[in-house]
Amino acid sequence: MPHTIAPLPAHRAGWAQSLATPVARALRHPWVESIVRLSAIEDSLQALHPLMSLTEVRARVVKVVNETALTKTFVLQPNALWAGAQAGQFVRVRQEIAGRRVERVYSLSSRPGARRIAFTVKRQSGGQVSNHLHDHLKVGDVLTLSQAMGEFVLPAATSNMLPAKMLLLSAGSGITPVMAMLRSLQAQSYLGDVAFVHICRAPDDLIFADALKDLAARWPTLRLVLHFDETEGRFTTDTLQHLVPDLHERSTWLCGPSGLMDAVHQLWIEQSIAAPLQSERFVAFTSLPATAPGTPVQVRFVTSQKGFTTQGSGPLLVQAEQAGLSPKHGCRIGICRSCQCVKASGTVENLQTGEVSSAPNELIRLCITAARSDVTLDL
Repeated sequence: MPHTIAPLPAHRAGWAQSLATPVARALRHPWVESIVRLSAIEDSLQALHPLMSLTEVRARVVKVVNETALTKTFVLQPNALWAGAQAGQFVRVRQEIAGRRVERVYSLSSRPGARRIAFTVKRQSGGQVSNHLHDHLKVGDVLTLSQAMGEFVLPAATSNMLPAKMLLLSAGSGITPVMAMLRSLQAQSYLGDVAFVHICRAPDDLIFADALKDLAARWPTLRLVLHFDETEGRFTTDTLQHLVPDLHERSTWLCGPSGLMDAVHQLWIEQSIAAPLQSERFVAFTSLPATAPGTPVQVRFVTSQKGFTTQGSGPLLVQAEQAGLSPKHGCRIGICRSCQCVKASGTVENLQTGEVSSAPNELIRLCITAARSDVTLDL
């Protein structure tokens, strides 16, 4: 049976967090690193206690909730380095699979400020990480997380900027960040008019079914609308306007499949809807074909003699992996920025926008960037 760990009191957690950063910075000093490496200290701390770290957020799994046949929520107790999150933000989750570290991005589904945090994962056919989490992650296991990131958030509760009328619109697993928003609004005793519209295939596919039922029972002013495609037909923007006739008056937060999101954005454009529309997508934009330089180009690294040759026709991340290297990465679709690094010199092409840049010392993401000339990277 895994042993449990009592969380630090708030004042002690804050003290630990404020102390860890300067200590870690000092240990990275070249003089200190010549005597003892920070990585060795981290290994020693982890041997003493799996949650201990000077640099990383680590969190123990305390509960696993089966939301649907294909979806699980993992509830975690983080260490004192966790800095908190806003509703709608995501984290990078690191796991070791078959001896290799991999990262993926998952939205937090828990209420901001809660003692425990949670993320919700739908099993994907052929998905390396989602299947590993579903099949192997259990209570007592420890994960490494990033701090919370993302700009798909509600206005801060203390800013008094929450709109009087809101629409939260989601479909499928896009409900995850929106659920965190709904929980946040309920915890803030939001007094405005909020409609929550969610689309999925059938009742058995409804993620957070029990939690939504409980929220609706305790929050009389919440208007909860569930649309099941299997029995009610395909959801369209006409359906949306019928269900929410005052759409023009509502600030909207949207997360779901690309088809739905594209259609809603087009509706806003066609009808010149002035109400704000914020959205988040966790699928890749269509990649543009790279313009290969026609001759081999060299990719070099500032801090290493290692490098590789590429024709420039594919993302630098893929090219590096084909050369036997293992750059740090996460989502592979240009969202999480795990593979972000500095391009010290050379010309590159952004495969999402088609932009070509030769500016020195600029940040690029390896997963959506192709080389157009010899380049030097600082990883």
